[in-house]
Amino acid sequence: ELLIEQYQIGLLSYYYKMMYLSSGQSCDGQCGKTWGTCSCHATCVSLLTCCGDYRQYCLQISPYSGTMMGGSVFSILNATFYPSKQEQLTCRFRGEIETVGYTDGEGKGYCVSPLLFQSGWLPFDVSTDGRNFNSSGEYLSVHPSKMDAAFKVTLVNSTQWQYYGTPNTAGTLRMTWHPSLIGDTDRVNIELWGYREVNTSTTDTTWEEELPPLRAEWTYLYSLGKGLANSGSFSFTPKSSEKPYSDWEVGSVRVSPSIYSDGARNVRAVWSGAHALAWHLEEAFRQDSAAWALHRCLAWDVLEKSLPNFLEEVVDCPCTLAQARADTGRFHTDYGCDMEKGSVCTYHPGSVHCVRAIQASPVYRAGQQCCYDSTGAQVLTGDSIGGSTPDRAHDWGSPPYRDPPRIPSLSHWMYDVLTFYYCCLWSDHCQVYFTHRPSSGCRHYTPPTAGAVLGDPHFLTFDDVRYTFNGKGEYYLVLSPDRGLSVQGRTEQVKLENGEFALHWKRACLFVVLSAVAMRERSSDVIEVRQAEQQNQLEVLRNQQVLSFTEQSWMDLHGVFLYSPTPQNVTVMFSSGVGMEVRGREGGAMALTVLLPPDYTNLTHGLLGQMNSDPLDDLLTSLGDVVSPDNTSPEEIFTFGASWKTSNQTSLFTYDSKYLLDAYYYVKHDPAFVPAFSVSEDPADPLVGDMLKMCFGDGAQFCKYDTLSTRSLAVGNATLLSFRSHQTLMQDLESVVSCGWLASPRDGEKIGTRYLEGSTVSFTCNSGSVLYGSPERTCLPSGEWTGEDVSCISGRFLYRDSSNCGLCSELVAQTYQQKRY
Repeated sequence: ELLIEQYQIGLLSYYYKMMYLSSGQSCDGQCGKTWGTCSCHATCVSLLTCCGDYRQYCLQISPYSGTMMGGSVFSILNATFYPSKQEQLTCRFRGEIETVGYTDGEGKGYCVSPLLFQSGWLPFDVSTDGRNFNSSGEYLSVHPSKMDAAFKVTLVNSTQWQYYGTPNTAGTLRMTWHPSLIGDTDRVNIELWGYREVNTSTTDTTWEEELPPLRAEWTYLYSLGKGLANSGSFSFTPKSSEKPYSDWEVGSVRVSPSIYSDGARNVRAVWSGAHALAWHLEEAFRQDSAAWALHRCLAWDVLEKSLPNFLEEVVDCPCTLAQARADTGRFHTDYGCDMEKGSVCTYHPGSVHCVRAIQASPVYRAGQQCCYDSTGAQVLTGDSIGGSTPDRAHDWGSPPYRDPPRIPSLSHWMYDVLTFYYCCLWSDHCQVYFTHRPSSGCRHYTPPTAGAVLGDPHFLTFDDVRYTFNGKGEYYLVLSPDRGLSVQGRTEQVKLENGEFALHWKRACLFVVLSAVAMRERSSDVIEVRQAEQQNQLEVLRNQQVLSFTEQSWMDLHGVFLYSPTPQNVTVMFSSGVGMEVRGREGGAMALTVLLPPDYTNLTHGLLGQMNSDPLDDLLTSLGDVVSPDNTSPEEIFTFGASWKTSNQTSLFTYDSKYLLDAYYYVKHDPAFVPAFSVSEDPADPLVGDMLKMCFGDGAQFCKYDTLSTRSLAVGNATLLSFRSHQTLMQDLESVVSCGWLASPRDGEKIGTRYLEGSTVSFTCNSGSVLYGSPERTCLPSGEWTGEDVSCISGRFLYRDSSNCGLCSELVAQTYQQKRY
C-alpha cells in the first residue's frame, strides 16, 4: 500500500510537471521568470498572465515575518502538499538550514523558522521528499527587539529580572506569553538559552587593526520547568547557577511544546528578548554584586585596550534633536528611547529621545547612538550617565550579518550592553565604560540638503529654486551616475474619488500630480512607492513585488531600509545616507522629500537640480543647456522638464496593469498633454474669497494654483501644508556651530551643558579653592570658546617663589599625585 501511495503521488506530480513543461509554461523552480505565453513573475497576478502552477511553486505565506531567533510558524497559502506517510514536509531557509514542517488534513503546508542570526528577507524552499525543493518563497527575519511584544515572552517587571541578586532585589520572577503561539498543545517546557561569542583564533595575536575571528554560540543551558500547563504564565524563584552554566551572562527564555526533547533546535517556540542574566549568575554575584561586576568591568577594560579603535570612523551626531529627527536618511529613532512612545530611556536617564546611525561604520561595523534632553540639546557622557554612546557592534547588525560582530542585537549585547551593566548598573564605575564609549559630539556633523516635489507638481530644488512642471509621464527627479543613484517620478492626471478623470472643469482635467516614485542606488533593491487604490494611502514595491507592512513597519532590504509606520508615510534609507520621505496627500497627490548627504555635492542632475549651492544652474536640461530660473516662461520650464524623461531601458517602474502599460510603458512623456500654464483669479468666482483666506504667506502661489486648477480648497490646503512642512524641515536642518564639550574643573562645578553657538558655560570652585582661567565662556560663530581653560586649585597646592608668582601646574600635579604637601 505504501509503494502504491508513493507511486500515485509521484505519478500525479510527474503528470502536472510534464503537462506544463511540454509547453514550456511551468513555474517549477522558475519563480520570477516570464515565458512567452505566461509568467512566473509576481506581476502576473494583476496582469492575469500567471502560468497554471504559479501558486504551487511561487509561494505566499502568512504570517510573512517572525523573530530571527526562530520558532515562528507560518502557513503556505494557495498551495497543497501531500508527502507520503514515511516522508514529511521539509522547509529549507537560505539554501542551507532545514526545518521540519507539517501538513494538515487538507494538504495545507506549514513551516517553522530556524535560528538565523540575521534580519531581512530570506529565501526559503519547500520539499515533500527531502530532495526536490521546487517551491520557493521569501520570509522576513526580524530583529528581536523590533518584534511586537504580543509575539514574545514578556518578562514581567524587567528591572527585577536584570538586577536580581543585587542589593534589595530578590523574590519571585514571573513571565507571560500568549498560549496560542505554542499551538494546540496543552503542555510546555520552559528553558534558558545562553549566547556568547567565542574567539576561535589559535594565536596570541594583539588585535589592534581588526577584530579576532569569532564564532556565535546559542546554547541550551537548562530547563526552568517541564510539562507545565500552557497557561500563558509562569513564576519561579531563581537559584544561582554553577559552572559551566554561570559563564553564560546573556540569554533568553524559551517556551516550547513539551513534545520536544530538551534543547531541541528549530522547533515551534516563543522567546523572550535577550537580557542580562543577573538572576542566573553564580553565588559570588549575589554575595557581592558590586565587587563581582567591578572585576568584570576591569577585565573588559583590558580587553578593549587590545581591540581596534573604532571611534575614529563612527559618524558624528546631529547637534540638536530637531536635526536628528529631520536627517532621516542617516539616523532613525532608537526603539529604546522614543519620545513618541513616552521617552522610556532605561539606559539613558535624563534623555527624552535617542537616534541611531542607520548604517554601521565602514571597517569595524560599529554603531552610533545620539541622545537628547527636553531642551533639544545633545546629552554627553562627560556630563551624564545618560549621554550618547557609540557602539562597537551596531545594535541593528550589519550586512551580511550571520557572524560576530555583525549579528543584530546579540553582538551589541556582548560588546556594549552587558559591559554597561558591569561598569554602570551593577557597579559604580561608569568612568571606565565611558573611557571606551565617550560621546562623539557634533563638531563635524553636516546636515543633508533637501529637495521636494509637491502638489501639481511643484519643485523645490536642492538649491531652493521653485518652479512648476506639470508634464504627464515618467521623469528623472535625481540622477547621479557617479554614485549610481536614480530617483524617477511618474506624474498622472488627477482623479476624482469615483475613479473618473476630473472633467467637471476644463482646468481640472489638466491637473497632474506625482503618483509614483521609483529609486535605486547602485546594486540595491529597486524600491517603488505609488498611490494605492485607497485615498491618500501608499503602496510599496520591492523589485516589482508589493510589500505588506501589516506585520512590520521596518524592513532590512538589500542596500536599503524601509520604514512605514502608517499607510500614508514611507521612508526609504539607502546605504550612502540618501533618504526619501514619501507622503500621501489630499487629491491623490504624493509629496516627496529627497535628502542628500554632503558627498553628493556637484554630482546630481534632473528635475531637482544640481546640488552645488548655485541656483542659477539648477534648470540644466538633459542635453546640457541651462535655463535661467529668472524671467523664464512656463513653456520654457515645460520644455526643460520634458527633457528629463526616462526610457524603457532605464525605467525602474513596474507596469503591472493594462492602464500602466498603455499610458507609460510605450510613452515616457505624453506630447499630446498640454497643461494649464497659468490660472486667473476672478473676483467674481465664489472660490476665490475662501482661497485668499487660506493661501497666504510663503507658498501661497502654489496653494492658489492648485486650488484653482482643481476647484478644491482641500487640495490647495494639502499643497500648502506640504510646502510649510518642507520649510520646517529646512529650518530643522540648518547648520549649527558647535564649540565642543567643556569639562568641569576638579574641585569645582560647571553650570550649563549646551555647547552650541551663542551658549555660555559658567564655572565656580568649591570653598577653599581658587579659580584660574575664565569663569564664563561663550561659544563663538567660529567654533571657538572665548576665554581660557579653567582650573580650581586648592590653596595648599599653590606654588609661588620670589621670581614667579604664577601657577606652576606641572609641579602642582606632581605634588598632588605624590602627596607631598
